[in-house]
Amino acid sequence: MTFVDDLALVEVLLLLGAVILAYGGVMAWWAIRNNDPKALKNTLHGMAVPLGATGVVTTALALWGEMVWPFPAADNMAGYNIFFFDALILFGLVLLAYSVSAFVGAKMQYVGIFALVAGGVVAFYGYTGYTAAVPFTKDPFDTLLLYAGFAAAGIFAFPATVIVDYYLGATEALKAPFTSVRSTTMVGLRRLGIRGAQPVVPGSPTPAAAPATSPTYHVPYWVQTALLLFPLFAGLAAIAAFWYFGTTLPGHLGAGAGGAP
Repeated sequence: MTFVDDLALVEVLLLLGAVILAYGGVMAWWAIRNNDPKALKNTLHGMAVPLGATGVVTTALALWGEMVWPFPAADNMAGYNIFFFDALILFGLVLLAYSVSAFVGAKMQYVGIFALVAGGVVAFYGYTGYTAAVPFTKDPFDTLLLYAGFAAAGIFAFPATVIVDYYLGATEALKAPFTSVRSTTMVGLRRLGIRGAQPVVPGSPTPAAAPATSPTYHVPYWVQTALLLFPLFAGLAAIAAFWYFGTTLPGHLGAGAGGAP
């Protein structure tokens, strides 16, 4: 069987997916922070197309790897379909699930549950591969960082999607999300009411009405922090993928078909 080394492409796909998730997560946080549900919906829909394309190619390559591997044990490559391509399939499926959910307007938290479970599985795969008696890679620590970054992003995707769903649901119901409404109009009316209870002296100036203003919302800092953890770990996963790409690519290009990941 001819060996086809697609590791570099796989690493680039991981990098693309992580960068899009990190950027989109920051944009979603910014939209919620500024109480802009329309911008949040645009962000969710905008991420669907590039993540969907990345998910299709990633899942196809992962399924190919599952079917054609493992190679004979003499090549020291047996079990790579389990260690590498199981995790890659989970990543591709999460991206596809998000893309479809965002496109049809379904709740994001169910994709978050998917990502949470996948993240836990990937974390276990990474730890097992790092502690294996026979390493699966020449760069075990770099591989552990790669798996840990994507595992953390998957785990913290769940609270982020719950926050997004709650925010959109609250705004659609015309409720103030996360906190009560603060309005300078209400403050002015309270002050006017206090003055209105006082006796009016003839010739005294009439109290001026408070200017009408729109209500403003403040998203609690714990909500902002919980939401920001997802793009933070997605960004760290992107850095780990880029580092892994730079570490492994020269060896694979130089070693050709005889190189191991």
